[in-house]
Amino acid sequence: MTAPDRPTDTELVVITGMSGSGKSVALNALEDAGYYCVDNLPPELLKPFVSLRDRLHTRKLAIAIDVRSSRVLPQLPLLLHGLRDDGIDLRLIFLESSDQTLVRRFSETRRRHPLSLPDDAQALTGLIQAIARERELLADLRERSHVIDTSQLRPAQLLDYVKTLIAAPSSHLTLVFESFAFKRGITLDADYVFDVRMLPNPYYEPELRALTGRDAPVIAYLEQHADVARMLGQIADFLRTWLPALARDHRSYVTVAIGCTGGQHRSVYLVERLAAQFSGEWTALKRHRELDSH
Repeated sequence: MTAPDRPTDTELVVITGMSGSGKSVALNALEDAGYYCVDNLPPELLKPFVSLRDRLHTRKLAIAIDVRSSRVLPQLPLLLHGLRDDGIDLRLIFLESSDQTLVRRFSETRRRHPLSLPDDAQALTGLIQAIARERELLADLRERSHVIDTSQLRPAQLLDYVKTLIAAPSSHLTLVFESFAFKRGITLDADYVFDVRMLPNPYYEPELRALTGRDAPVIAYLEQHADVARMLGQIADFLRTWLPALARDHRSYVTVAIGCTGGQHRSVYLVERLAAQFSGEWTALKRHRELDSH
């Protein structure tokens, strides 16, 4: 009996990130998308696991690895590099959240952080220290991954973001354009952040206040102003200058965040325009943090 042929199009998504940032939700999204998922797989079992699934002709695989495997985490980059050399289509997704959000989530669920000591008399202090230690341990993985900031995301939003991300072709660099509101905090997952609060603000026009940067009256208002076109052109020129170098550096994803005061008009308009401009050159995704949360 001959051994089955090894698939040449095996996909592996590795979910990692901060404890409490939503890795189980992301894994559920992958399971819904048809991936065979395993949570908390020790890194040393990664290659045997992939080989096992290959023999069973399962093309889509997903695993979650976190700080519970801290003793062997340093081995993970080398293991992942070996899988890429074997022809595995590998994607790394890192889930991030602010310290304040993580503290609140652990407090609400009354769960203990994996790095907290069971008998810590100062629970809050111990939790903050554990989060800081976890960031140190995962810093290298974060640098190699596409980062999603879940601080202000509902589970349904995270599900949608992950599904959209894995549906994008992985053969070349993917651009993610994201609008956000500075008044709600800078997004943590951006590679580049552009502040467009100096542009004319449709919010101060009563008939435009309730609309968004996707609505025709707001678009017409913004396109009347030369500064808006100049900002759009300068951001596009910057990206066209540097994206080829990022692609040569084997970057899979680049997140470009555009922020205005409320994340409703100016930043949304620019994200829509930039995604449209770059969709013919790269895979371009778009998301609107404040609009999607409603």
